[in-house]
Amino acid sequence: MAEDDQIRVIIVDDIAETRENIRKILQFAPEVDVVGIARTGKEAIELAKEEKPHVVLMDINMPDMDGIQATEAIREEVGYTQIIILSVQGDTNYMRRAMLAGARDFLTKPPMVDELIIAIRRAGEMARAEKKKLEARQPSGLMGGLMGQGLTTFGKVIVVYSPKGGVGCTTIATNLAVALHNEETPVVLVDGNLQFGDVAVVLNERSKNSIVDLAPRVDELDPEIVEEVMITHAISKVKILAAPSRPEYAEEVTGEQFGEIIQYLRKLYSYIVIDTSSTLTDAVLSAIEASHVVILLATQDIPAINNARLFLDLADILGIDRRSILFTMNRYDKRIPITPEAVGENLKQEVVAVVPLDEKVVIPSINRGVPFIITAKTKPVARAIYSLAEVVRERITEMAQEEMEEINP
Repeated sequence: MAEDDQIRVIIVDDIAETRENIRKILQFAPEVDVVGIARTGKEAIELAKEEKPHVVLMDINMPDMDGIQATEAIREEVGYTQIIILSVQGDTNYMRRAMLAGARDFLTKPPMVDELIIAIRRAGEMARAEKKKLEARQPSGLMGGLMGQGLTTFGKVIVVYSPKGGVGCTTIATNLAVALHNEETPVVLVDGNLQFGDVAVVLNERSKNSIVDLAPRVDELDPEIVEEVMITHAISKVKILAAPSRPEYAEEVTGEQFGEIIQYLRKLYSYIVIDTSSTLTDAVLSAIEASHVVILLATQDIPAINNARLFLDLADILGIDRRSILFTMNRYDKRIPITPEAVGENLKQEVVAVVPLDEKVVIPSINRGVPFIITAKTKPVARAIYSLAEVVRERITEMAQEEMEEINP
C-alpha cells in the first residue's frame, strides 16, 4: 500500500500493556500505520507536532493532564488531526466534554477490534479531507489577505428539506450542523422557515436579531454586520441565523434577498446548513437553487413517501441533478415493513442514509435545547448523523471533482 494511503496513528496511554494491545489490534488493518506511542498527554502533544498524524487514540485518564486537555492542545497545533477518546468510563459528561474539545469519537475500553478499526478509518478520511481544505486555504498575495478576512467563496450549501411537515427537518439540520462544525470548517445554521422557524428555540437560544436585520442591507453586507446578527450556540459554537420573531415579519424578506444572503455567507463559512419549511416558498426555492446538496427527508409513512416522489418529479422538471439529492429516511423503525431499500427502488432514488427512531434520546434533547449528537454521541441515532455528515462531504467532493474534470478534461 502506498505511503500516501496510510492512516498515520499515534497511540496515547499511560499503561504499557494497553498500548501494546492496541498496537496488536491495529496490525489487522494494513492501511493503519502506527507512527508513535506516548505515555502522557504532554508527550502526545509533542509527538503530534512532530509526526502530524491523521488520528490520535487518546486515553482519557493520564498522570500529567487528561485526554480532553491534550485533545484541545493537539487540535490547536495540528488542525486536521482527529482524536478518538478511549475510556473505561461511558459517562455522558465525559463524552460531551470530549466533543467540545474537538474529539472525533468516543469509544469504551477495551474497544472491539472492528469498532476500533472502523472508527480509525472514518477519522482518517476526515483528517485527509480537512487537510486538503487547510492546504486550499493557504494562497499568497492579495487573495491570501482576503481569505484571512473570510472574504472568498468556499462555503457549500446544504439544504434539509421535506415536502411533508413533521418529519424532523429541524432536528436533522441542527444535529448535522454540529457534526460538520469545527475550527477548520465553521458552520452557520440558517432558519429558512421564515414564518414559523424554530431553530433558535430548539437550540435553547434567544436573540432580538434575525434574518430580517440583514435583508434590507444585502448590498452592503460585511463580516461585522453579519456577526452582529448571528447567534452563537453556547455549547457547540455553531453560528445561527434565526428566523423572524413573528410570522408577519417573513414578508420583509424576499426570495431574492434570501438567496443573496446565502451567497454572502458562503464567503464566511465552510458549510451553510439551511433548515426549511415543507412549503416551497420563494426563500426555500432560493435555498434549493443555491444548494450543493439537498437532504430530502422522508419517514416510513405513505404520505411522506408520496410527497417525496412528487418532489423528485419536480426536481427533474427543474433540472436538479439527482446526485445532489441525498434521500434520507428519518425515524426508521425496523418493526415497520416499509424498508429503505424498497422505498429507494420504488422512487428510483437510493436512500443514502437512515436515521433510527429513538424517542428516548431525541425528544429530551429537543426539550433541553441540546443536540443529541452532543449528549448521546455513542447512540445509534447520533452515529447515523455522523454517517450522514460523511455522505454529505463525500458527495460534495465527488461532484466538485466531476465539475473540474468537465472544465479541464
